[in-house]
Amino acid sequence: MLKSIMIYSTVDGQTLAICQQIKQRLQDAGELVTLVSLAEAAELSLTDFDKVLIGASIRYGKHRPELYEFITANLTVLSSMKSAFFTVNVVARKPLKNTPETNPYMQKFLQLSQWHPKLLGVFAGKIDYPKYSTMDRVMIRFIMWMTKGPTDITGTYEFTDWNKVDEFANDFIQLNSR
Repeated sequence: MLKSIMIYSTVDGQTLAICQQIKQRLQDAGELVTLVSLAEAAELSLTDFDKVLIGASIRYGKHRPELYEFITANLTVLSSMKSAFFTVNVVARKPLKNTPETNPYMQKFLQLSQWHPKLLGVFAGKIDYPKYSTMDRVMIRFIMWMTKGPTDITGTYEFTDWNKVDEFANDFIQLNSR
């Protein structure tokens, strides 16, 4: 039985929700899956797993620095494994920015990281104004106003295409045969 590790970096929980959906698909395909936060992953040995998937969200235009630190610390092992990476950001709600080739945050990740996963994915995230602090609410609303997104601070707006998440999970499962 293949053992996969899924590592997530999330601010508001949408990346974890996406990972949970992918985990279910992998388990349905017979894989043994360990799902951990980026902080928890630092305590594990990646060599105990056959495959690795990392999912990370964007906040204010950046992935967390801890993501790059983890990748640098584990680059040799990550590079030798069947691997995948996905990013979650609200920019991906736009049709011309929702693929690895067209999403500016994925492109920035690929420039900043020495790790080159075999499979890449981009998913639109979620805006949940009521959950945000006052500062985040103001900043995110301003960003949404600038990018013609939703600005009603009483609303929650989910942009994730769950069918696309399932397709990505299937592609990750197919890494077994590559």
